[in-house]
Amino acid sequence: MEESAADAPSAQAAAAERHAPVDAWGPDVLGPGFRARTLPLLPDVEDDGAVATLIHHVPAEDPAALPGTPTSVRFTFLYLHGWNDYFFQTELAREISRIGGAFYALDLRRYGRSLREGQMLGWITSLTDYDEEIGLALAAIRAVEGWETPAVLCGHSTGGLIASLWADRHPGAISALVLNSAWLEIQGSEPVRLVGEPVVRTLARSDPRRAIPIPTYPPEAMYHITDGWDPERDGELPDPAWAEDPYVTGWRVNPRWRIRPSAPIRPGWLLAILAGQARVAAGLDVRCPVLSMGSARSHLSVAWTSDSRSTDTVVDADATARRAIGLGKLVTVARFDGAVHDLVLSAPPVREQVYSTLRRWLGAYALR
Repeated sequence: MEESAADAPSAQAAAAERHAPVDAWGPDVLGPGFRARTLPLLPDVEDDGAVATLIHHVPAEDPAALPGTPTSVRFTFLYLHGWNDYFFQTELAREISRIGGAFYALDLRRYGRSLREGQMLGWITSLTDYDEEIGLALAAIRAVEGWETPAVLCGHSTGGLIASLWADRHPGAISALVLNSAWLEIQGSEPVRLVGEPVVRTLARSDPRRAIPIPTYPPEAMYHITDGWDPERDGELPDPAWAEDPYVTGWRVNPRWRIRPSAPIRPGWLLAILAGQARVAAGLDVRCPVLSMGSARSHLSVAWTSDSRSTDTVVDADATARRAIGLGKLVTVARFDGAVHDLVLSAPPVREQVYSTLRRWLGAYALR
C-alpha cells in the first residue's frame, strides 16, 4: 500500500535536501526499495548546473513489494513524469516489477530531485534537450540489466509528449512506448486558452522567462487529486473498502516539487511545447508498438467540480486519442471510465483496469 499524505512532509523534505550521488546509486527519498543516482549533464543555454536523476525500484529491498514479484527481469521500463511533477508513484513501480519489469524513473532537469537552488522549475527551450538525459538513463539501465533486455519507455502528460518525440527520433532504440494521458494537443492548456497561441508566441519573443498571468482562485476552491478524499466536498465514499487506499487517504508528495496551485508557466517553455505538439500534429513515425491510455472524459478545470475525481481535468482526452493514432503504424488506444489525468492516481477499480490493460498489452507486444 502507498504511504499516505500525512506521512510525507518532514522526513521526505529533509531527505530532499540530500541529492543522490553522482554516477553511483544511493538511498532515495521514497525509502527502502528505491535508490537514485544523479546524472551530470552538459551545460545547456541556461548553464545553471542542470542535472537529471535516475530512480530504480529494487523489489528485493522493498518491504512493500507485491507478492509474486519475480527475481528475474523480462524487460526494462523507464518512466518520464509530467509538468510540475516528479516520480512518486510507488504503486506503479511495484506493479511493473510484479510482471517482471526492471522499473526505473527519470526526474528530468530542473524537476523534482533534479531541481537545484536558483533554477526555474521545468525550464527548457527545446524538448530535444531531454535527449541527453534519456540517453544517459537508458545507458545506465542497460549497464545494470544488460543490452538484450527489451526496453519500454513510458511518459505521463508532458512526459508523454517528450517520450513520443524521442521515440520518433530514435527508431529501434526501444521495444514499446506507453503513454499515460500524453499532452499531444495544446487544447487544455489554460494560458493558451486564455490568451491564444499567437499571443504566447509574442510573449515568448519579448520575454520568454516572464510568467504568464493566470486567474487566481480561493484556496478552498482548488482541487488536487493527491490530497485524498474530502467527505464534506466529495460526499460519501463510494466503497468503504477504499478507506485505507491513497485515493482516499492522499498520495505522498513533496510540496517543493509539486507547486500549488501551479509552477509558473513561462512563454519560452510553452513555445517549446507548441513546437513539439506541432511535430505530433504533422504525424510521427514511431516504429515500435504504442499504447496510448487516457481517461474516457475530460472536464478542464483547476477548481473543484463534481467531475474532478472521475475525469481528466488537465488535458483534452478526446484530442489526445485523436492525435495518438498518428504516432505510428501500430497504436493501441485505451480509455478508462472514471479515470483522472494521471491514470495511476484514479480510484482503485480504475487503477486495476489500467494495470490489467498494461499487463496484457506488454505481454502481447513488448515481452519476449
